[in-house]
Amino acid sequence: MATETPGVTTVTTPTDVGLKRELGLIGATWASETSIIGSGWLFAPLFAALLVGGGSILAWIIAGAIIILLALCHAELGAMYPVSGGTARFPHFAFGSLAGIGFGFFAYMQAVTIAPIECFAFMNYASYYWPSIYDHNTGNVTGVGFALTVVLMAIFVAVNFLAMRLFARVNNVITWWKVAIPVFTIIVLLFHMHSGNFTAGGFLPGGAHGLFSAIVTSGIIFAYSGFEQCDQLAGEIKNPGRNLPLAIIISVLIGTAIYTLLEVVFIGAMDPALLTHGWTGFTNAAVKAGPFAGLAVLAGLGWLATLLRIDAFVSPSGTGLIYTTGTSRISYGLARNRYAPQIFGRVSPNGIPWVGLIGAFLIGLLFLLPFPSWHSLVGLITGASVLMYAGAPLSLGAFRSQVPDANRPYRMPYAQVIAPLSFAIASLLIYWSGFEVVWKLGVVLVIGYVVLGISMAFDKQRPPLDWKNALWLPAWLIGLGIISWQGQFSGGAVAPPVNTNAIPFWWDIVVVAAFGLGIYYWAMRTKLTSAEMMNLVNRQAGEQELPDSGVHH
Repeated sequence: MATETPGVTTVTTPTDVGLKRELGLIGATWASETSIIGSGWLFAPLFAALLVGGGSILAWIIAGAIIILLALCHAELGAMYPVSGGTARFPHFAFGSLAGIGFGFFAYMQAVTIAPIECFAFMNYASYYWPSIYDHNTGNVTGVGFALTVVLMAIFVAVNFLAMRLFARVNNVITWWKVAIPVFTIIVLLFHMHSGNFTAGGFLPGGAHGLFSAIVTSGIIFAYSGFEQCDQLAGEIKNPGRNLPLAIIISVLIGTAIYTLLEVVFIGAMDPALLTHGWTGFTNAAVKAGPFAGLAVLAGLGWLATLLRIDAFVSPSGTGLIYTTGTSRISYGLARNRYAPQIFGRVSPNGIPWVGLIGAFLIGLLFLLPFPSWHSLVGLITGASVLMYAGAPLSLGAFRSQVPDANRPYRMPYAQVIAPLSFAIASLLIYWSGFEVVWKLGVVLVIGYVVLGISMAFDKQRPPLDWKNALWLPAWLIGLGIISWQGQFSGGAVAPPVNTNAIPFWWDIVVVAAFGLGIYYWAMRTKLTSAEMMNLVNRQAGEQELPDSGVHH
């Protein structure tokens, strides 16, 4: 909203029109938690163990610490500007449209592809009861499986048409289940531990290189994705200054504890007879098809395997459901930025961005075609996620200078250290994903500029194109691509690797971190001025948001 006195405009916050604040602390926390606890827990512990054995526990802890740093940045931003689709809007306010388009498009791409990934996980586990829907030899759904995936995605959209207060009730029930089952699994498997499994084939067979690679390529960072859902739904959270940062931090802490302990029991409860060649030589087909269910069978816990297969339907479905919600809010935010067609800002009487929901369904279907399996999608989406997350420390650093006296219900401590550190770490995560992923992300960015640029060309009220404030963004991605090409991480199953390995290991870490810090401080020097930033915020603050409905969950 904006208030005016003669010759002066004071901006308090941008507002969202048509949305209703109906989520309380539990609803907001569970919105993030149900995104975090999805198909990742069903598969990532196996893939991590195959790469670095017992050292995979370290990978989860390190990744959890990284995500907590990024989450703290999101907590300040979301509480400061509680608008829906926040990850697509903060860089817009801080750096203008050219940088905003890049981060906004990556936010949308990350969100819109999660539902297809969760559907693949659903079909993978469901094939135990219905083998004809998934081909484990090709890692792809069959024709029947594809049709069922379309139906499942349509169900996600249909449930999202409920008013937020009703949707929150459905999501809360699903999330209680999704949290309870892995916790129960941890407790049961703790009584079937074999300590020697943690050093089978060596505690960290891939060394530090394998550890860093596993954080990204095994699905660990992907598994943590989702804490930002609070920012996407911030326009619908009651008392966001208090509830939003609490929800983000609580959800990440719960997720870190659950995932780390799941890795511990997965490794410890495995039959030692299957590890004679270490974790890197593990070949059991039943476990690879359904890691925890297969492990339960080996441990003589058939009843637990049945329960886990039931959860394999519920857990990915819950995550696909909430990401469909988040996707529609990001497209709403892109419309509020005037990047996307204004029709995506249409909201139903129930406060639902209904055009965005339909768009999430149709565009999500496209990602069922070129990427045939859960694991093949994870690398690219992890890269898109990290790029999206990198916008938060940049925006936070910019806002601290642009609007130093703005109301910040949650103020991240030591921001002058944590913000640049978080951006440097995000640069490392992208680098560790490998050259194959980095160059694809560059292609995705170009596509984003073309698609959104065409939309903006027809919008007479589009924001100004702030070229000089965004030159660091292509420089960052191109620079990461060059370093990755010369570095030690190829990514994917490229044979032979296309990167040259010219930069020695450890030196490559130093180079990427230093490069990331250089880009961060470049971005801070070229951010929008306070007046330019306030102008963009004013463009989204001219209408009165709907009042709190009085119903909270």
